[in-house]
Amino acid sequence: MSPASKTFLLDLLSTPSPTGFEFRGQRKWAAYTRKFADSVESDAYGTAWATLSGSGKKPRRIMFEAHADEIGYMVKYISKEGFISVDRVGGSDVATARGRRVDILGDKGTVRGIIGNIAIHIRENRDDEKAPKVHELWIDIGATSAAEVAAAGIRVGHPAVYSDTIEELGEHRLFGRALDNRMGGFIIAEVLARLSKAKKRPSSTVIAVNAVQEEIGGNGAKMAAHRLMPDVAIVLDVTHATDTPSVDVKRTGEVKLSGGPSLTHGSANHIEVVQRLIEVADKKKIPIQHESSSRYTGTDTDVIFTQQHGIPSALVSLPLRYMHSVVEMADLRDVEQIIQLLVAFAESVSETDEFKVRL
Repeated sequence: MSPASKTFLLDLLSTPSPTGFEFRGQRKWAAYTRKFADSVESDAYGTAWATLSGSGKKPRRIMFEAHADEIGYMVKYISKEGFISVDRVGGSDVATARGRRVDILGDKGTVRGIIGNIAIHIRENRDDEKAPKVHELWIDIGATSAAEVAAAGIRVGHPAVYSDTIEELGEHRLFGRALDNRMGGFIIAEVLARLSKAKKRPSSTVIAVNAVQEEIGGNGAKMAAHRLMPDVAIVLDVTHATDTPSVDVKRTGEVKLSGGPSLTHGSANHIEVVQRLIEVADKKKIPIQHESSSRYTGTDTDVIFTQQHGIPSALVSLPLRYMHSVVEMADLRDVEQIIQLLVAFAESVSETDEFKVRL
């Protein structure tokens, strides 16, 4: 990874982009990809895509898609004493919420607060505690009244994210919030950058799509896929690394951090597209892990493959520990291998390729 790429990665990971309010991160992603893409566009809700035109006479259209949004909270109610009640944005884990620093993205800028945590000495039923309900959480910004909260530029409807940022751990690993899935946004941007610098452009046109609102149902991906209708789509998201204590791999499947990209089989994943990824990985000596999907993937793949007459699609996943927490952990060696896999896939697609189940 070049110094410029790493600087972009760390900046993107640190930029708040909660679902429905992704524009801060999207502006940085678009500015970065404009340096090497032939065009960068966006839609009404802020999904962005960067295009690298293919060299073929009748180029196939490949879409590499990731999602830009992160989980968080939203201001639901402000008490007369100045305490702020919240609702979840996406799958925020309230079991880890109390005692955390948060940044509320208000009208006058970012306001730091803390999610209150009653001391263990005076909590009731402390020996038989359960995770709190989201309506039991509150944010304290140091205000003494609702008027003070309003004066700080905060009202109902403003989003908030944990204030934890990114740190490096050891030689190859990163941890922090929102690696799900801004690591994916970085990867597809880096794939496009490397393809643009290659001696020969791929035959196919490559479109890197950084979509909004995955955490609440894949809305951005659905709109973008319907609009762009590529010939083939590869979705890049994270998956659970299950190589930590207390995880039952018989239930979750086995995926290891630093074990390489994970390919999903079944449901939305097109047999021929998955097979091409396996063949490319084998040729490039990229290690591959495997996962099953009997009904749905839980990613943007589920809404992309059904658009119009169908888009042959596959899911490539980055192993991630501690998902939907402030200490999500990824290995940069996995990141590099996924970049290499997607670059090689793009280079493998010719004008005559048609991903179709033969009957």
